[in-house]
Amino acid sequence: MRPENQSGVSQFLLRGLPIQPEQEGVFFILFLGMYLTTVLGNLLLILLIRLDARLHTPMYFFLSHLAFSDIASSSITIPKMLMNMLTQDHAIPYAGCIFQLYFFIVFGTFDNLILAVMAYDRYVAVCHPLHHATIMREELCVLLVAGSWIFSFVHALLHTLLLVRLSFCADSNINHFFCDLTVLLKLSCSNISLNELVLFTEGGVLYILPLAIVLGSYICIGIIILRFPTTKRLLKAFSTCGSHLFVVSLYYGTLASVYFFSSSWDSKDIIASVMYTVVTPMLNSFIYSLRNKDIKQALEMLVNRAHFFK
Repeated sequence: MRPENQSGVSQFLLRGLPIQPEQEGVFFILFLGMYLTTVLGNLLLILLIRLDARLHTPMYFFLSHLAFSDIASSSITIPKMLMNMLTQDHAIPYAGCIFQLYFFIVFGTFDNLILAVMAYDRYVAVCHPLHHATIMREELCVLLVAGSWIFSFVHALLHTLLLVRLSFCADSNINHFFCDLTVLLKLSCSNISLNELVLFTEGGVLYILPLAIVLGSYICIGIIILRFPTTKRLLKAFSTCGSHLFVVSLYYGTLASVYFFSSSWDSKDIIASVMYTVVTPMLNSFIYSLRNKDIKQALEMLVNRAHFFK
């Protein structure tokens, strides 16, 4: 069923980034390059994980799904932003806005959940290394990923259905470069108390609980390491958890600066949104590969195969 709103608003206008018109050409090239880097980098990461048997472990299984989610979330927002810069047509149909919002929530929620799953995997690897293979068995890994996807789709559907029942005012200007839930709620002429209640309760739990799992996992890892703080042990823990910890800090840091530490939506929030919608998905593939010996070896093997077939 095609979504319809009660006020007859047929489209919204995405005002985009707070940049001068003469600068749009430069930013278009910049964001196009970042988008292509995100897609190609994460596709390469998925390909390496699928082709190299040494990477068929829980961590890389979870990482392949994170890489796919990064590609999808970027593809939901960046192409439309680039098209707006190129054509100067900032309109987005109502149905298109709802579609963009739904899948943005899906992939954003999945990133949140899969980062918690990866933190638990790192906890088991460091704190219970002898039992890692038996605890993180294939069936559990598949169940955790499938559960994360299901929760993400249901969570997004709930907030989307609550949104489409609202009426929107005549001012359909969205002060953003994509259809964000909090911005759309501010444009509504209806009573949004139910939306806000669900957002702060169900949404809050769905984001705070994974963060608690991440923090709890790394606190336990820290306690274990500090019991016998040797240089070798510290280096091994850093190589095991460093990449994931950096990604988690980047993700939650930018997310918190937009949705928790901001009282009004302005240009600073839009710039922070660029960090977690554009920059973070691009950096993930580099963070997990540049300091990762297994990924480097898999890439060398892939290059050698390509040279062999030539």
